[in-house]
Amino acid sequence: MKNPDTERPRPGAAILRTALRRNVGAMIAGTVLMGLYQAAETAFPIALGLIVEHTMQDRSLGSLAISIGSLAVIITTVSLSWRFGMRVLQKANTTEAHRWRVRVAACGLQPVARDVDLRSGEILTIATEDADQTADIIEVVPLLISSLVAVAVAAVALGLADLRLGLLVIVGTVAILSVLAVMSKRIGASTKEQQARVARAGAKVADLIIGLRPLHGFGGNHAAFGSYRRVSTDAKRQAITVARVNGVYAGTALALNAVLAAAVSLTAGWLAFEGRITIGELVMAVGLAQFIMEPLKMFSEMPKYVMIARASAERMALVLTAPPVTTPGPERPEPGGELAVVGVRHGTLQGATFTVTAGEFVAVAAYQPRAAADLAAVLAVNVAPHAYEGGVRVGGREIAELSIESVREHLLVNPYDGEIFAGTLRTNIDPSGTGRTIEAAVEASMLTDVVALHREGLDYAIRDRGANLSGGQRQRLSLARALAADADVLVLHDPTTAVDAVTEQLIARNVVKLRKGRTTLVLTSSPALLDAADRVLVLDEGVITAEDTHRNLLAGDEAYCRAVAR
Repeated sequence: MKNPDTERPRPGAAILRTALRRNVGAMIAGTVLMGLYQAAETAFPIALGLIVEHTMQDRSLGSLAISIGSLAVIITTVSLSWRFGMRVLQKANTTEAHRWRVRVAACGLQPVARDVDLRSGEILTIATEDADQTADIIEVVPLLISSLVAVAVAAVALGLADLRLGLLVIVGTVAILSVLAVMSKRIGASTKEQQARVARAGAKVADLIIGLRPLHGFGGNHAAFGSYRRVSTDAKRQAITVARVNGVYAGTALALNAVLAAAVSLTAGWLAFEGRITIGELVMAVGLAQFIMEPLKMFSEMPKYVMIARASAERMALVLTAPPVTTPGPERPEPGGELAVVGVRHGTLQGATFTVTAGEFVAVAAYQPRAAADLAAVLAVNVAPHAYEGGVRVGGREIAELSIESVREHLLVNPYDGEIFAGTLRTNIDPSGTGRTIEAAVEASMLTDVVALHREGLDYAIRDRGANLSGGQRQRLSLARALAADADVLVLHDPTTAVDAVTEQLIARNVVKLRKGRTTLVLTSSPALLDAADRVLVLDEGVITAEDTHRNLLAGDEAYCRAVAR
């Protein structure tokens, strides 16, 4: 039997069925308790009618005591069944929402990207709002059944008094639900579109936050904010449309319920006037007519929540059912740490070929920055192996043959714009909490001044995206994290562009010392790092055009001298 948490996720309706299936126990308990609540609520006006009926016939203190005791039992049942029923359902709802949030987040954070046309901000919205609204189905079904119980009990009780009253409740309920079922379809479609527009606005905000500093630098912030304003306005308009549709739905439901309640009351009054029902039955009928408005309202709102849950589940399915960009192999690299790039053609790369032997420190001087970025993307497996020509070998094996876990264990590519997370210096340097090489990594990356500057040391709190650090401090923190990972093969992409020349020299020496005996590839134009390398590869027009030490290239290659000399 498959575990629902590990089986292949499926589209919207199947996601709802999965949620219902694994919460069936809680839903049964909740349905019983909420059904008991609705039955007790319905019993209250019935009991009042019986009390009036018997009191008029038998005016004794014993009958009064029994009546009061019966009402006390009903009220106690109403209170306790509601409290414990909602507790069971809300716990299941919250737990199920958490499960789907984790599932969506796990898909977004998987090393192998999924082929889905959504940005990170949209996935965040799906992992929060859509997961919560999908989990609401856990409460919707028991409340729907319990409301049906209330209407059924009221219809039976009224039918026993007079068949016409019972039929009126049944026919009226069916008519109301038929009208509202048609209206709920539009709510589902409108809500789905609203969620999509809100997600796009969230994605735009995420992009703005990431690029805010550069935007301010070249004065593009006003145009960017204008772009966000347009996306946000679209989301606002759709939200107003959804609110309008919901308002029409709620108003129609309330009006129809009121008409049914009035029809029951008037019919009961006419029957009592004709002498076909007793005064006690009239009291019961009027009380039930007023009471059934609440379960009818709840009952009539359920189709709307079902459609909203369905729409949210379908949006989650966009992420959960998206196929991976690539299918990793089962192999592991051979020990040693050799890295080979053979005839890679991707983007600006036009057949780049080179080898970094185990334990070697090699630098790549890319004359075109885009070529370095394309090479880093290929090595980081951000580009699927089938999406480019040529191959990459780690430890003597093609990267397409390796499991993604083994690639991540042996090969680490640290981007030039590495993310900084809210937390502390320590948790940013050592997210796994192993703590084996933190001190050495801090020293090698010249992050010691940041640690010494704050009395908390490595426990100094870092804001989201490193907002309380300078650009150079963020870059050194990212470098420290890469060095602390102590990977067999480490690829650094422009690790010192935001630090001064003196610090850059120290970092170059420290990195060489710390990485001695480990394979290291640096994509850089920094003279300090180029000079520290065992050899330098020149990447020009997408191919390796020269190979030598930094000093020999300076002496004999004028183009190289112009490209890297500062």
